[in-house]
Amino acid sequence: MLINEFLLLGAVLFCIGVYGVIARKNAVMVLMSIELILNSVNINLLAFSQLHHNLDGNVFALYIIAVAAAEVGVGLAMVLLIYRNRKSISLDELSEMKG
Repeated sequence: MLINEFLLLGAVLFCIGVYGVIARKNAVMVLMSIELILNSVNINLLAFSQLHHNLDGNVFALYIIAVAAAEVGVGLAMVLLIYRNRKSISLDELSEMKG
């Protein structure tokens, strides 16, 4: 396969993820959209790593996977605490998080 196909797939996944972050009201769906964005970046890193025949993209992809795992843990913990207090995970109802 050509690198163009991988880059197009990464761009499409990134756009879907950004749309999900902007349009969704549910906190869990926003976290899933952020994961989709990070995975699209991983696809691009791996594609360029294969193009240039080095392992730098693979190493960065592993770091992104580790950061994404930490993000999921902290994000879901926050969502559970918000659900315990508010009985809802809708982002529109959270006024105390505004600056």
